[in-house]
Amino acid sequence: MDTSQHSLAGPREAPPGGAWGAAPYPVLVADPQGGVVDLNPAAAELLPAAAIGTRLADVAPAWIASAHEQLIPGPPTAYDAAGSAVHGCLGDRVFQGRPTRTDDGNVMWWLVDDTDRRKAEVSLDEERRRTAFLAAASSALLSSLNLERCMEVTASLAAEHLADAAVVVAPARGGRFPVTHCGADGRVVHRLVEAEPAGVPGLGEALRGFPPVPSRWIDPAGIPAWLVPEDLPGVGSAVVTPLPGHGVPAGALILLRAGDRQAFSESEEIFARLFAARAGAAMSAARMYAEQAAITSTLMRDLLPPTLRAVHGVEYAGAYRPSAESDRVGGDFYDVHPGTDADLETMVVLGDVCGKGLEAAVLTGKIRNTLQALLPLADDHQRLLELLNGALINSHHTRFATLLLASVRRLGRTVHLRVTSGGHPPPLVVRADGRVERVDTRGSLVGVFWNITSTTAHVELAPGETCLMFTDGVTEARGGPLGDEMFGHERVEDALAHCAGMPAEAVVDHVRMLAEQWVGRGTHDDMALVAVTAPRHAHLSAVDGHTRGRYTA
Repeated sequence: MDTSQHSLAGPREAPPGGAWGAAPYPVLVADPQGGVVDLNPAAAELLPAAAIGTRLADVAPAWIASAHEQLIPGPPTAYDAAGSAVHGCLGDRVFQGRPTRTDDGNVMWWLVDDTDRRKAEVSLDEERRRTAFLAAASSALLSSLNLERCMEVTASLAAEHLADAAVVVAPARGGRFPVTHCGADGRVVHRLVEAEPAGVPGLGEALRGFPPVPSRWIDPAGIPAWLVPEDLPGVGSAVVTPLPGHGVPAGALILLRAGDRQAFSESEEIFARLFAARAGAAMSAARMYAEQAAITSTLMRDLLPPTLRAVHGVEYAGAYRPSAESDRVGGDFYDVHPGTDADLETMVVLGDVCGKGLEAAVLTGKIRNTLQALLPLADDHQRLLELLNGALINSHHTRFATLLLASVRRLGRTVHLRVTSGGHPPPLVVRADGRVERVDTRGSLVGVFWNITSTTAHVELAPGETCLMFTDGVTEARGGPLGDEMFGHERVEDALAHCAGMPAEAVVDHVRMLAEQWVGRGTHDDMALVAVTAPRHAHLSAVDGHTRGRYTA
């Protein structure tokens, strides 16, 4: 074939030569000067303007003509290799152009329809991107159990990856809707809005957990101003999708695109629902955590040890340290129940429930409530312990407890105590001269046997003297140089001997500090201490409805 004559002659049709003429793929042959020298029927159908003698640049896509110009100056191996293939579009189809050199120096372009493979690759890349985004989004959403933070992360991620702006609407609280906006600038705004969601197509249904309405049903012009961030120039399309929670809807997610952007596709709406499912789960978990935390805080309020103060001219101080750093309550407790006036006794209770942690704290709460109900019987310590013992034995709890009961009344400058032990270690008294005495009281464990016994001791405290009650978490605290020696009663007595004349709060702080230093970072049981002190140089004065000891010079 004389290629020079073909390139100089005008356009004309000629049957293709060679075995490739009947190939199902379009084949186009061009000479080094860029002229079309041959083509098969498939190429003629694909490129109607192409004919022998035409210029490749005039009848073929620019990406083929450009690739041809770059390949011709190079050695044959530059375009004989499979890696020289180029890709480009013809209409809505994607083709792969593979060059092959002919014996006469021309280049034969095989055009292979690559549309389906390219679409599959694009779809695969998109799915990989979306999967990576959902994984990252799940991690970010679950990083906090704060509901407001979850709403903020949801709006921020949606605005960055799914739309121009995003709005998260939570269920109404007191007639107002918590709303979180995030616009193109990434700034997040939280608001409480009084609005009627029924005015937005699909919003009322989404807040009730119903499936979303297609975005094509939503008129962008009907989106109210309270749903549109300030930096969004105008709404061109919107998606409203529910945020499903754990049995209860977590809210609704609204995606907004500006008027000059393409509307949301069906695929994008489906992906938005996948993201909303993860966001809704995180928000629901955060809401459940907040509700449980509020319930726990309410219940915990009655389990925490009270703050003690002076009552009827007598000083009271207490300290509590749970066995674990993460716990707030445990099995040790104390309470002070003031008498209605200075002539009536104040009841002091110190107790230790077998075990530690939350289960022990539950029984602690039951004992404290029972003792509160039995206060009218506080004059008779034995009877009070018997009633409490019966209540514990008849309950489903299998734990027992030890108790110290002390009825306190001030008589002139001295303080009189009636102290009864229910299986608890006896308290100690530090006298004004530094002597330490053990109170002679003993009794049976509470909640073990039907019949219990106890003895009541009478103690007189002169001004500056203190009666210290404590649980075995103090005496049995293990520590010291080797970490395995108990703090013991003797060390408590030695510590107390240095507290003569001190206020009740100082006595408690001193003994507790020494016990904690002895334990160090080691494990220990719950610790509780209560000090009852007859103050030095005090007179009775009414404060807040109670008479307290007031120091005088």
